[in-house]
Amino acid sequence: MRTYLDCIPCFFRQALEAARISGADKITQRKILNKLAKTLPEFSLNATPPEMACIIYGMVKKATHQDDPYRKIKAKSNKLALKIYAELRSKLSKSDDRLLKAVEMAIAGNIIDYGVKNSLNIKEELKRILNTEENIFKKNKNVFIHYADFKNILKKAKNILYLADNAGETVFDRVLIEEIKRIDENKKIIYAVKDKPIINDALIEDAYICGIDKIATIVSCGSNAPGTILSLCSKEFLKIYKQADIILSKGQGNFEALSEEKRPIFFMLMAKCPVVAKDIGCSVGEIVLLFNLKRS
Repeated sequence: MRTYLDCIPCFFRQALEAARISGADKITQRKILNKLAKTLPEFSLNATPPEMACIIYGMVKKATHQDDPYRKIKAKSNKLALKIYAELRSKLSKSDDRLLKAVEMAIAGNIIDYGVKNSLNIKEELKRILNTEENIFKKNKNVFIHYADFKNILKKAKNILYLADNAGETVFDRVLIEEIKRIDENKKIIYAVKDKPIINDALIEDAYICGIDKIATIVSCGSNAPGTILSLCSKEFLKIYKQADIILSKGQGNFEALSEEKRPIFFMLMAKCPVVAKDIGCSVGEIVLLFNLKRS
């Protein structure tokens, strides 16, 4: 997805919020915003938003000397999500279509995103997920739910690449991966996380904390961009990417980075901002299971 003019105000918001979370004083916050203002005219609108975000958070890290300002937030997300893991599994066991329910849960976990809204109350949002008895796919009947395609292609796939998004959300990914393995234990699943800290994106340590290592191979994509920008990824990861029979891509950042790719990618996300919603063609707040090869 290219960068829209509407993304520019969001870039400044992200820079300011990241600076504040990093503990920067007002003088440093202003310096970061001034530097961003000077950099933006040189940034091509044909590039993806995660490419600009990578630059922004690099500025914040350099100015604040904080390598991982979201560390405590990620730890809290993991801890709270793990507390409801048993309840998620219980709900799954009672479902008539376990795979569908597992997909719903994985996408529902995508609300844990401080890059979009850093005032998110994780505890309240997780409670809301558990208390929601509605089938979110039925509630949001639209052309952006490609579950039949997902089920059919997944059944044939031997090598699955799962692109992680945020810490905490990883627990919800675990539920889906476990269900895929329950259906066919011979499927090879590789779970890719970011190489270094960027916002609250999951790292290798988060994947281990949330138990992904028990059911999938954990790898780094080799990049610390808040989206899987292939030009920044490692050769090792790119080999995995090219060999995958199906790619499960979580979150807006990965959608923004990979939406133009001609690969069998299923984008699993909640459309949280007007720009992404407009690009997809859905409404803000809508749940999406979008098969990339069916996009017009």
